[in-house]
Amino acid sequence: MVRAMFKRILVANRGEIAVRVMRTCREMGIEPLAVFSEPDRRALHVRMSERAVCIGPAAARESYLVIDKIIDAAKRMGAGAIHPGYGFLAENPELPRACDRAGIVFIGPDPEAMAAMGDKIVARRRMQEAGVPVVPGDHGGEKGFPDGATALEAAREIGLPVMLKATAGGGGKGMRLVSDEAEFVRAFDAARREALAAFGDGTVYIEKFVENPRHVEVQVMADAHGNAVHLFERDCSVQRRHQKVIEETPCPVLDAQTRTRMGEVAVRAARAVSYRGAGTVEFLYGGEGRFYFLEMNTRLQVEHPITELCTGEDLVRQQILVADGQRLELEQEGITARGAAIECRIYAEDPVRFLPSPGRIAMLRTPSGPGIRDDSGVYEGAVISPHYDPLISKLCVWARDRAAAIERMKRALCEYQVVGIQTNLAFHRLVMDHPAFRGGEYNTGFIDANKDALTPGAPPADALRLALAAVDAHRRAVEVGRQDPLRDAGGLPAVSAWRQAARWRH
Repeated sequence: MVRAMFKRILVANRGEIAVRVMRTCREMGIEPLAVFSEPDRRALHVRMSERAVCIGPAAARESYLVIDKIIDAAKRMGAGAIHPGYGFLAENPELPRACDRAGIVFIGPDPEAMAAMGDKIVARRRMQEAGVPVVPGDHGGEKGFPDGATALEAAREIGLPVMLKATAGGGGKGMRLVSDEAEFVRAFDAARREALAAFGDGTVYIEKFVENPRHVEVQVMADAHGNAVHLFERDCSVQRRHQKVIEETPCPVLDAQTRTRMGEVAVRAARAVSYRGAGTVEFLYGGEGRFYFLEMNTRLQVEHPITELCTGEDLVRQQILVADGQRLELEQEGITARGAAIECRIYAEDPVRFLPSPGRIAMLRTPSGPGIRDDSGVYEGAVISPHYDPLISKLCVWARDRAAAIERMKRALCEYQVVGIQTNLAFHRLVMDHPAFRGGEYNTGFIDANKDALTPGAPPADALRLALAAVDAHRRAVEVGRQDPLRDAGGLPAVSAWRQAARWRH
């Protein structure tokens, strides 16, 4: 087996992605190291690491986002490399630059490629030069649009509806859909304020809105020896507020010819910026073989497990080997995908209002069995912090075909039990039963278009209400028993749970 030279790797992240990276490190004979904020002291990723260093208080801007603290922790623990996971610092080119200055290997792309693809205006330009199809749009010149009125003129030329997008954006921040000229300037100003607050850069550009699109992304891997491959696509169209909720592979509506062409274009996009490592090229698919470059995520994606399930490849392993200067273990003609896989993001949230539901997990039972993978960063008794993303786990299933994968996911969701906090499990169950999803006939507007059908009813009664109901049922049984000769003097029937002292506690 090929081994990397690293003896220790610091995973500069938290939650399920930190745990997932650490597992591959263990398999490769590498000691995983961790950093944590004060409320994460007992987190699962800390428990799984060889050593861990506290890097500050709860606020990410004072702990997980402070590059100097990450580098200092890596030096103190003797890490030869840093894996950023996703989110936090994974797409900040200053981290690989700081690693280079400190003599530590960054497991990810070069900062130049990261910066080029992180700036959406630059990325569009580079993709156009490489012959990659992009959505018609206007970025307003080198400095962006000076004001909303100027941007409106450009929007008229493109033709409404249009999407406003933050140049440095991600996660739906600084993004607006505008269909009415009367609303344009207000929406433009709001997008700029939100982008500035989220990314420190208020530059906003305009793209033509593709009607009823699907969000399809292609997983790519590349090394420093000129090798670049794709590992097929994932459909990420089930979204809420531009955030992915459910992903699947393969995309249920792509034909073989379009799938091949999309993969080739994704590899071309990676080569255009001399990319190295794992990345994802995202497209808007308009049907009938039409697709357009959306952006490139220069990191591992949240939904990467379903690609691993269908291809049998460990993407984190390939990341580590590439960072070590080795060649990819993958060749395009040798990469195959079989069956179908689905991922449901299980969140601690109110399933009706979709608001976070932080708190302690009093009871946790996760599903198991053939074809099930549950990537999680929590355990029974763990606390879902209000300071971070409330993801409990990524529940993934694989089966021989899409219909079987849906049925397997339904079974897994029914087995999944969480007590102490609210979750979106009921929402996912409703999606799996929805005719549009089952038929593969959905797009990025699926959740909004089916809001009522996907909104669960009243939540189940809590423990106190169940206990009071049991007491009331017992009282009623006693009252009936006084008038019923088939019941004993206590009012209980001959066969009653209340009689089974060995199994029940009254």
